[in-house]
Amino acid sequence: MIKIPEFEKIYGRPPRWIVAAPGRVNVIGEHTDYNGGFVLPMAIERYTVMAADISQSSAPRILIHDSRARDTAQIDISKPIAKADPRWSNYLRGVAAGFQNRGATIPALDVALASTVPLGGGLSSSAALEVCTATLLEAATGTKLDPVEKALLCQKAEHEFAGVPCGIMDQYISVMGQKDHLLLLDCRSCQTELVPMDDPSVALLIINTNVKHELSGGEYGQRRAQCETAANILGVPSLRDATADALERARRKMDLFVFQRARHVISEIERTLQAVAEIHKSNWPDVGRHMYASHDSLRDDFEVSCKELDAVVEICRSIGPAGGVYGCRMTGGGFGGSCVALVRADAADTISKQIAPLYKTATTGDDAKNGIEATIFSSRPAAGAMVIKG
Repeated sequence: MIKIPEFEKIYGRPPRWIVAAPGRVNVIGEHTDYNGGFVLPMAIERYTVMAADISQSSAPRILIHDSRARDTAQIDISKPIAKADPRWSNYLRGVAAGFQNRGATIPALDVALASTVPLGGGLSSSAALEVCTATLLEAATGTKLDPVEKALLCQKAEHEFAGVPCGIMDQYISVMGQKDHLLLLDCRSCQTELVPMDDPSVALLIINTNVKHELSGGEYGQRRAQCETAANILGVPSLRDATADALERARRKMDLFVFQRARHVISEIERTLQAVAEIHKSNWPDVGRHMYASHDSLRDDFEVSCKELDAVVEICRSIGPAGGVYGCRMTGGGFGGSCVALVRADAADTISKQIAPLYKTATTGDDAKNGIEATIFSSRPAAGAMVIKG
């Protein structure tokens, strides 16, 4: 679903360049990245798109109109680019600064921006924006980046300009995604493997719960520290190097929470590789079984789920293979956001219509009197960043 921005309506002339970059969903492999493990994301058929042309103004600046935010930002390119308002523009500023640091001469640009990547659903709208910006600046400056360098530049922009210490998965898949393929990423070596998923009988259903719970106590940092504690007790560099047997032998040396966090990570790394093996064989029931096991582990051992995510997974279990659902799990950091379900492609619309009212009923209560409306869409594995025109 590529929505072209209304550049001509805004600037009165056609664009010279049109570029796009997708959001993503992680099929399996959660909280494994900072433990040196594996993740299995796919690009989704929702894109951030930029249309642009050399500016007709003499001012040394990039002018960006964001149709979704209904806001405009200017980036002064006459000097080193720094953080500034509006906040959403810092994703673009960080990428442009990365090009400046590589010696690229950025021309003054007029840019129109549009996106169909949902905001706040854990589907990497920020990475899509960064990678889209990098793709435009490659075209406008004639500076072609290696795909890995491009992903790392975008990650650095998010770290330094947006202040978000993200992993590398989101930018990697937005840059390197290929149609009808998932991407197995080794988070220790940063090596990638394209995993074919070209069976037209299946699709992924993304169910945005439209909740994000605010948490106290630094749960993410706490879990990371617990994983590091477990690795230290086990005498390994990271939990990537640990085994279930070694963990069981060391159980009495750990408090319960440290043991449970490690058990999730070790089993999730194994599940991810097993799921890849089953995808190669188009063994969708077993892929679904691994997805359910992943969710159960995230809920019980890692404790990053929430009642809304659990409700979606239980609804999918109730529909089951007979109704076209092979498996479902929360995706992303947790405590809200989205679930991903592996479904029969020909049943995706019917399943969506089943989930929506059941989820609304499940979330009806004192804190949500009328229930919550989920946002649901299906996607096949999509292509990564691309130049549409120019």
